[in-house]
Amino acid sequence: MTGAGLAAANLVACAPEEVVQAPGNPDTGTATSTADPSTSTTPNTQAQAATGDSSIFVVRGTDGTDDGIRRLIALMENNGEPFYKTAASPQGLIATNDVIIIKINCQWNQRGGTNTDLLEKLITALAAHPEGFVGEVIVADNGQSQYGSNGNGGSLDWDETNSLDKQRSALDVVNELKGQLNISGVLWDEFTMQKVGEFSAGDIANGFVVEDAARSTGIVVTYPKFTTEYGTGVSFKEGIWDERAKEYDRSRLKLINTPVLKVHGGYQVTGAVKAYMGTTASRLTNQASHNSVGAGGMGTQLANTFMPTLNIMDMIWVGVSRGPGTRYDDAVAGNMIASSTDPVALDWWCTNNVLIPLVEEAGRDIGRLNPDATDSGTFGRWLGLSASELINAGFKANRGDAVKVYE
Repeated sequence: MTGAGLAAANLVACAPEEVVQAPGNPDTGTATSTADPSTSTTPNTQAQAATGDSSIFVVRGTDGTDDGIRRLIALMENNGEPFYKTAASPQGLIATNDVIIIKINCQWNQRGGTNTDLLEKLITALAAHPEGFVGEVIVADNGQSQYGSNGNGGSLDWDETNSLDKQRSALDVVNELKGQLNISGVLWDEFTMQKVGEFSAGDIANGFVVEDAARSTGIVVTYPKFTTEYGTGVSFKEGIWDERAKEYDRSRLKLINTPVLKVHGGYQVTGAVKAYMGTTASRLTNQASHNSVGAGGMGTQLANTFMPTLNIMDMIWVGVSRGPGTRYDDAVAGNMIASSTDPVALDWWCTNNVLIPLVEEAGRDIGRLNPDATDSGTFGRWLGLSASELINAGFKANRGDAVKVYE
């Protein structure tokens, strides 16, 4: 990012938020946040009271190959949101035996996908759990077997990648780290056209569970259900399947949502909320998933499947034009990452303070990017509708004064 871009990124906001400079003292800072068996319609038990502030943790000056993730984890720890669940931090996010899905962007190559150097550092941090890591990591996304850089959906093994050397794919990272932990790459495109039932209904096939009817936002909720190469049964709604006990363990499933920030030609902004398009099977519902985004459908999808344990926004390179298929010359260096448990708050802050300034600096129109707008055809319109879906389901979805920023 240029000097002008960095200055603008610090100044632009459509509504104020509190910025807390965190000097590394663990006591610093005061902002804290606290049916049919084949197609489960059980409520999302992750939901809690949708009250209180949402925290954003921001790390600047990172290119993905350095200690950016380590600094992000330390920033969270020092300000009341520990990354690791330990005896000393029982409220932490990641336990030693968790099964962790890292949901990336993989439908597009070049700068359109999640930075793979950042991915490697995140996985390495998981493996370095202070009490030892004996769980499993799954790198996944669904490019819908359509569109994308080659016209046939996503790939975990693009030749041209979002990385320092422009050649390191997500699958390369998975293979590099196999000796350190149980890790696999699962491209949900491979079974995005397979409608299946839940494990609890006796269906062990990989595929997508599909609800019977559309929700009020127009989306028909769908979600992946599959077995990893290590024999772990995963339902993206119900959790980890225990075949012996014939029950799910929701507490062991964790999701780290790692979108790359970029403009989107149809829906203005791709961030943490829009990234949930990659958890649906749109072709099984006559594109209902994609068509529902403008009405808040991604909020419905988030609230009725599995909410992210943590969202990490990849802003190392930011797509300022022609998204979502962001080529190398469509992106500018942001050299930032940011995290939050609240995907709406993260999208709101990152759009205001990073995307809008960089798009404006590139000489492009920012009119439809405003995350506080209410007009049809704006990012703010559908972000607000998505937020309403989450709040109504009992989740935080904050914007404005309820967003507290630590950096």
